[in-house]
Amino acid sequence: MSAWAQEPAAPAAQAAPADSVSLTEIIVTARRRDESIQDVPQVVNAVTPAQLEKMNIREFTEVQSLVPGLTLSNNANGIGGNAQVRGVNFDVNASGNNPTVEFYLNDAPITAGVVLQQMYDVGQIEVLRGPQGTLRGRASPSGSITVTTKKPDLYRAGGNVSATQNDIGTTNVNGAVNIPIIEGVAAIRIAGLHDDGDANQVTSINTAVARQKPRSRTESGRISALVTPIDWLRLEGSYQTIARDLRQYDQSESFSVVNPTAPASPTLIKAKDRESFQAAPRNIAQNFKIYNWRSEISVLGQQLIYQGQHYTQELSSAESQDPASLFPTTDVYQNTSSHIKSTSHEIRLQNQERVFDMFDYAIGYFDNKNETPTNLNRPTVIRLPLAFGGGVAQLVQSQITRTGESHEKSIFGNVTAHVGEKFQVSGGLRHIDYQDTSGLLVVTPGSPDTTRTDAQNAKKWIYTASAQYSFTRDIMVYVNTGSSFRPGINVVGDFNLAPSAQELSFLNLPPETSKSYEGGIKTTLLDGRMHANVSAYHQKFNNYPYRAPGSGVFYVNTVATAPLTQQVAQFNFAGAVPVEVNGVEGEISYHPTSQLSLDLVASYADGKIKNGTIPCNDLNGDGKPDVVTSAPTLAQLQAAVGANNISKCSLSQRSSFQAPFSSTLQTEYVWAIPHDLELYTRGLFNYYGKSQGDPTNTFDDVKAYGLVNLYTGVRDPKGGWELAIYAKNVFDTTKVLTRTDPLSTSYQQLPGAIIGGVPTITGRPSAVTTTSTYNTITTTQPRELGITLRVAFGAR
Repeated sequence: MSAWAQEPAAPAAQAAPADSVSLTEIIVTARRRDESIQDVPQVVNAVTPAQLEKMNIREFTEVQSLVPGLTLSNNANGIGGNAQVRGVNFDVNASGNNPTVEFYLNDAPITAGVVLQQMYDVGQIEVLRGPQGTLRGRASPSGSITVTTKKPDLYRAGGNVSATQNDIGTTNVNGAVNIPIIEGVAAIRIAGLHDDGDANQVTSINTAVARQKPRSRTESGRISALVTPIDWLRLEGSYQTIARDLRQYDQSESFSVVNPTAPASPTLIKAKDRESFQAAPRNIAQNFKIYNWRSEISVLGQQLIYQGQHYTQELSSAESQDPASLFPTTDVYQNTSSHIKSTSHEIRLQNQERVFDMFDYAIGYFDNKNETPTNLNRPTVIRLPLAFGGGVAQLVQSQITRTGESHEKSIFGNVTAHVGEKFQVSGGLRHIDYQDTSGLLVVTPGSPDTTRTDAQNAKKWIYTASAQYSFTRDIMVYVNTGSSFRPGINVVGDFNLAPSAQELSFLNLPPETSKSYEGGIKTTLLDGRMHANVSAYHQKFNNYPYRAPGSGVFYVNTVATAPLTQQVAQFNFAGAVPVEVNGVEGEISYHPTSQLSLDLVASYADGKIKNGTIPCNDLNGDGKPDVVTSAPTLAQLQAAVGANNISKCSLSQRSSFQAPFSSTLQTEYVWAIPHDLELYTRGLFNYYGKSQGDPTNTFDDVKAYGLVNLYTGVRDPKGGWELAIYAKNVFDTTKVLTRTDPLSTSYQQLPGAIIGGVPTITGRPSAVTTTSTYNTITTTQPRELGITLRVAFGAR
């Protein structure tokens, strides 16, 4: 992914001399003011609207194909999204409202789960790597991603529309129209999106129930307004809605495909089949409303900015509590609903004109409130004796209410001193005051209610500092350092009615702190035709919330049946661990002529846990995680964990399961053809080095692989229209990216016998766990062939 865009090529008859070609400067707001990306003393990857169009990026998660080292994903249960960069994972269910990578929409913080659901009418995306917080919104240890939507044009009417159709069932139409209301004073912009598709294209082989086809639909609209009634006042506002409905199956694989000693599946499923053995799909509904507003007052070379935002999330999902599909005709589903609200305010004073011809500054106050109430049911199956056919005797439903409120207040400031024309030094501070309360209520008929309450009040100073020196206008070196802080988290998902102290220690984690050190060089070469940048960094975390991967860790779970009983359950607990990350990032952009461009970006991040205590499966009691390929019995697990309910291990291992090394190569060549047209061809190659998954899962490592996308088309050189065809994953490369252990279902089995020829229940139920012959996987996207038509006029 290049941080630089190429100027549109001139027709052949008017082509500029080759030696006049130079890269177009990209302006970013990484330091809360407009400046060249080459002048920023940190790694910034900018993704422009032109790049999104060129690579036919329709889903936000596809941005990772342009930014090596960045991983974006939505949670399978439809609640939240994840971003990973610089060698550490993030899981919204583990880290809640305080991610490792913070997202911003039009300068206001917003959860990844909202941003990742849509992609249209984007002005620019900036990926800032390393600790953030003394200039922007909230503290985040690994970086931030800012998304700016296109602003209304005060002077020109115009619009655009883009339509894509592909061979895997996707129809995507999006566009915008710009309307000046009072020329130079007020304007509005209306944008919208309609996207229909076949979700992850995974179908079910399970014939026990009527099989439904996977599908997804996203509809979104945004209206933005800009008013500048007088020279020193600027007012902006926008309202956006997003509605998304998703029905999809988790992709399955026969465990015997990777483990020849495993039992054979009734029906063999391989990764290329893109099939599932689930009886029923996940059904997810998401509705978002986002209000964003901003005012700017500019007086005497200073600027006072107020930025506000309020958004709501209405989420509902159904997730099977029968992973092994033992009861395909029974609705053994956890139904979850959330109504989440978040409001943020930031007021900031900064200079427009340099103070004393030497200083740039920004000082401000930030306030953010979040409410995250969630209601769900947790079913427990009581199975009939096998003599009765082994069907479901009873489904005991526990009603669970999760409450959560957080309030963060902070003051911040940053000053940059320009010492002469070549040297800059900058420093910033933020004081964070964070309060959080959460509660748990479990209600089951015939059983006592269970309640749990947690609260924390944390205060912390963080800092950033940098120095940069420009040897010439084309060579700049820099060093920077920074600290970060995230409040302790309360991991959601374990609803054990009798948790142990050790179990709770993997649910309620202490605050995390980190420090980072980085150095780099940014250069402009070959008379402006090339940029070559490289950086190296070291970051150390204390109490990083490492979450168990895959299917999670087995633990003894007390469930609400009459009377209360225990069974084997599995959950992704988290542990607070020390982590060290070392990495290198670099990019080369070379545009030798106005027709040809080459852009290479690479990232390497080596993150390791250093002697950390984590939740684990340790059935043999040696203090080391076991390789487990089937669920233990309740007796085996109780013998291993005793009254602790769960095992713990102390070890050193990798902290992230993404490939340490990844790179992206983009290239484009443009020909001028008769009738004032341009013909182009471009390619995108993504390379991912080998990655190692869970050390206790010997079957989830991924070998190195590459993906190739190709694009070609014809267009109006002035941007009025474009017709393009494309092929993503040209060679239909299928790689299993994640692989769980075989799936298992826990339930209560009623005992029985044949007495006098009559089936009879003979006692109380006992806990049973059945392991499937299938496991869950995620894979690379299938090959996609498509065509896109874009039309634009006026202000676009």
